[in-house]
Amino acid sequence: MDPFDSSDSLEGPSKTAATNAEVPVPWSRFSAWLECVCVVTFDLELGQAIELVYPHDVKLTEKEKTSICYLSFPDSYSGCLGDTQFSFRLRQSVGRSSSWFGHEDAYNRDAPVTLQKEHAHFHGYVYFRQVKDASVKRGYFQKSLVVVSRLPFGNLFHSLLQVIAPEYFEKHEPCLETVCNEIDQWPAPVPGQTLNLPVMGVVMQVQIPPKVETSGGSPVKQPQTENLLPAPTVLPSVHELDLFNFKYKHFLANVNWYKKKKTLLGYSVYFMYVLCSLFSAIAPLRYCGDYRPYFTIHDSEFKEYTTRTQAPPNVILGVTNPFFIKTFHCWPHIIRLGDLKMSGDLPKQVKVKKLAKLKTLDTKTGIYTAYKTFLHKDKSFIKRLLKGIQKKRPSEVQSAILRRHLLEQTESFILPLERYLESLMPPQRSMSPWKTPPQIRSFSQDEFMKTLEQAGPQLTLKGDWTGLYRRFFRSPNFDGWYRLRHREMTQKVECLHLEAICAADLLTWNKDKSEVEIVDLILKLREKLMKARKHQLPVKEELLEKLEQSIQTIISSLPEDLQTLLHRQ
Repeated sequence: MDPFDSSDSLEGPSKTAATNAEVPVPWSRFSAWLECVCVVTFDLELGQAIELVYPHDVKLTEKEKTSICYLSFPDSYSGCLGDTQFSFRLRQSVGRSSSWFGHEDAYNRDAPVTLQKEHAHFHGYVYFRQVKDASVKRGYFQKSLVVVSRLPFGNLFHSLLQVIAPEYFEKHEPCLETVCNEIDQWPAPVPGQTLNLPVMGVVMQVQIPPKVETSGGSPVKQPQTENLLPAPTVLPSVHELDLFNFKYKHFLANVNWYKKKKTLLGYSVYFMYVLCSLFSAIAPLRYCGDYRPYFTIHDSEFKEYTTRTQAPPNVILGVTNPFFIKTFHCWPHIIRLGDLKMSGDLPKQVKVKKLAKLKTLDTKTGIYTAYKTFLHKDKSFIKRLLKGIQKKRPSEVQSAILRRHLLEQTESFILPLERYLESLMPPQRSMSPWKTPPQIRSFSQDEFMKTLEQAGPQLTLKGDWTGLYRRFFRSPNFDGWYRLRHREMTQKVECLHLEAICAADLLTWNKDKSEVEIVDLILKLREKLMKARKHQLPVKEELLEKLEQSIQTIISSLPEDLQTLLHRQ
């Protein structure tokens, strides 16, 4: 058994175009934030068509262009006079590659899982304008400015569009070229840093949340304060929208407890008229199913999602076309939003209804489900939100209260799982520099369920939370969460093993070994040292330097021919 080999290999990060070269790569800073900017217009002969893509050398496949065209216009234009903003998410073409995006670049390593760059999807952020125009044959000016990115920064990019879109509709392509050149001067998106992003005379100031580290890494360096003119516009979040939007505040007060559980379990859901901000409801867990904030019958996955030969996929769809009521009537969960009466006792107006009660083209707002809920709704918390409405508490404050409540619920749910994972780790005293690192014990659902008798979430989660855990184990969200945590645990074992090696007396061990064994040791130590620096494992630099010095000392004790050979490698 090889004392310095580990059965778990770690994939190496790919260098991005922005960090890979001494010579600046064209559009490298731009591509750290955006894939491209598109202008979509309505052509009388072609229908929706891409009028412009910037930068001009961006390569979009025909399938991607078609998807962007259909997703960049509202499903129904009649009620959209003026300016409308929305977002979509589309699957990138198979085999497509990006010169700057790797499977694990520096950004993804430091960002929370919910804010990492997408590997296989693009996010589209749309600013659609429809106004009467007698000079146009159809009588209306219809055009969309679309920002395409791999980053799920909804609040930032919608704010960006509010700045640049009105100007673009007045000044056209030269304005867009200027904007893209300004974005190409932005600093890289570094989690934990305060970033100033200037565009068209406005400075947007944002901070991308850092990944919460349990091992206590080095503090994030903050940039020096600048004298900014004009004063920056501070965005409270790059990704979070207003959960407690005024139009739907009553509905959200009664429904957030429900949507949290269905998102947590990864069920199939689609929304009529509005797709709420669901994913923050289960933060810090990541929703691991597919989701489309805006979905139409022209989507390339339409046939895939509407087949009757298999169970509905794990996906959340946001739709506005009533056609989907009939098409998706067999889906287990449907949340339909619309205008609500603002008087009376709202919790009595919005109720969870059996799916069988959903009728074709039924216009009633409500939650229709084939399943029962596992947890009881928190009536006292709902009353607290409704009291905030009566007191005219600001929407931002209501949103903060709501997010905090949902976060506390998720943390209560996850804490027993985290405690159990800790018990699966090998004890540090079993870590020997002369043996293969001990293995992490396998996750046992039955063993975990037994721990809930003493360490369950009884005080905070009321209802059938044991049933909730069992259903969670069958969801893609558990699989995604466990894979990520197991990888982090594997890295921790690697760190502990490396620290044990660094603390060992390698020179004494080396004295009675053959040249073949010594050379093999040197190669293995070099590999571990390279992995530690490549993956930026949280090992103190002085320990790594000590190990490097030990390697050099061992090499110097070998014959000259072997020294020459090892120095060449």
